[in-house]
Amino acid sequence: MARVPPENIRNYCIIAHIDHGKSTLADRMLELTGVIVGGAGMPQILDDMDLERERGITIKAHAITMDYLNHDGGRYVYNLIDTPGHVDFGYEVSRALAACEGAILLVDASQGVEAQTIANLYQAIEAGLTILPVMNKIDLPSAQPESVKQQIVDLIGCDPDDIMSVSAKAGTGVAELLAAIVTQIPAPKIDIELPLQALIFDSQFDNYRGAIPYVRVISGEMKAGMTVVFHSTGRKYLVDEVGLLSMKKLPVDVLTAGEVGYLIPNCKEVSETRVGDTIGDALRPMPNPLPGYREPKPMVFSGLFPADADDYEQLKDGLGRLKLNDASLWSEPETSTALGFGFRCGFLGLLHLEIVQERLEREYNLNLVCTVPNVEYRVTQTDGKVILVDNPAQLPHQTVIESVEEPVVAAQVVTPPEYIGAIMQLTTERRGTYINTEYLDPKRAVLHYRLPLAEIIYDYYDKLKSLSKGYASLDYEYDGWEVTKLAKLDILLNGDIVDALSVIVTEDKAYAWGRRVVDKLAEVIPRQMFEVAIQAAIGGRIIARASVRQMRKNVIAKCYGGDISRKRKLLEKQKEGKKRMKRIGQVDLPQEAFLAILKTD
Repeated sequence: MARVPPENIRNYCIIAHIDHGKSTLADRMLELTGVIVGGAGMPQILDDMDLERERGITIKAHAITMDYLNHDGGRYVYNLIDTPGHVDFGYEVSRALAACEGAILLVDASQGVEAQTIANLYQAIEAGLTILPVMNKIDLPSAQPESVKQQIVDLIGCDPDDIMSVSAKAGTGVAELLAAIVTQIPAPKIDIELPLQALIFDSQFDNYRGAIPYVRVISGEMKAGMTVVFHSTGRKYLVDEVGLLSMKKLPVDVLTAGEVGYLIPNCKEVSETRVGDTIGDALRPMPNPLPGYREPKPMVFSGLFPADADDYEQLKDGLGRLKLNDASLWSEPETSTALGFGFRCGFLGLLHLEIVQERLEREYNLNLVCTVPNVEYRVTQTDGKVILVDNPAQLPHQTVIESVEEPVVAAQVVTPPEYIGAIMQLTTERRGTYINTEYLDPKRAVLHYRLPLAEIIYDYYDKLKSLSKGYASLDYEYDGWEVTKLAKLDILLNGDIVDALSVIVTEDKAYAWGRRVVDKLAEVIPRQMFEVAIQAAIGGRIIARASVRQMRKNVIAKCYGGDISRKRKLLEKQKEGKKRMKRIGQVDLPQEAFLAILKTD
């Protein structure tokens, strides 16, 4: 791959809502620049996980370098980072933006501007990136180019003639887009004389070479043989190799300011290469790390436990490997009386939780039990002490709680006007506070709400899509804390609390929630040789109960006539045996029991 002067480098990303064609557009760019042979590669070549292909979404940010020969004969190097579009993976977008000078804002000509499009655009503007607006899927019969073009104009205030039209699938207009990147997106501002500063925007783990950080060099240069220092830990490492990111890693002698590539620092600990960290030269240390990089904040917490206790070490190793490539995944060991040893994990959202669980089960051949997801609460005790609670089992007794605060989010829902009434009713039921409504155009409105995060982590997104026939889209961001009345709802099986089934709910919804949970559990828990009593309780007060009837043998079937006392004796004997079984019997909870709680509505 030819090296070019810094003024011929273009670092950019593609930001858009989910399923607007980011990965397909990346494929066409790779074909036109000769990185892959047209038609020879798999579709969505940058989506290298099976899960990404199956779900049709980008889960992880990707980077690739392309050689581009302009029509005037100039040679340029394009560094493209493909980013996710789902609301749960907004942190991946922020990593990409920190390493770029420009962003292609991609909007589906049939679906128009959606919630995540707006959110990603605001992030890009805050990061100071140059925006190149592009309208995709113009060849679809349902495309509405003029309407969507006006939406983009209203959104960023550009001239309608500046919006490029492409069809990533057919390849229409992509060559013109590649040419426009040269003139529209600026070259990186660099200073080779300054000390080395490189931003880690991604990492991978290699079984033989250890942790491999992907970096954008901001200033100075990086070469094999030099000693680098990681700012967050202060650890120093000898660089074994540096290189560029094409379809495979290409070693080079030096990475200079403005370039995107990788380094192999002989680092065996996955926790040392923290995404978002700044790398410097150990001999010429930098005065300060690169500013403006935000640490990911887990929003949803859940317990992951191996179904087989012998798989605990395998689960521990799997989580460690995933955390290298996923900076937003948090975990710590946890013990449950019902499920044994496992991990308490923090996720960005429910989709993030599903992806992590599925990757662990596929890649490490594990069978996992996932407990009910919940958010983190801030509890002020009567003695003035403030604690953060991410597990219902940690919530103090009601007598020592002064107040409980829950996280709230600023949510925006983009929807056609005909669905506004149903969406407002759903959001109000979820304790949402209405702020205002904006109209992007006569066919698209934006509803602004303030919502408790706990109300949207279960099935709010699914119900939103169902009510709007798939047209509505959701985005949200953390918006502080709010005092509320909450209670811990315990689930008891034969009088014993199952800590893995405990949830924190609002007091006014506690009875309805408890009633639904015990009824659902009564359906999924298999019948035992003894009766199983399922109860929902707040503190010491039982608020709902259901029973799983016992299996029993007809012990008096052999009695034909005769004295009634004989039959009574057999029934009493059976009754005593059932009591003894109930005292020593264990109720085996199937995974369906935990899934049932998620589906109670």
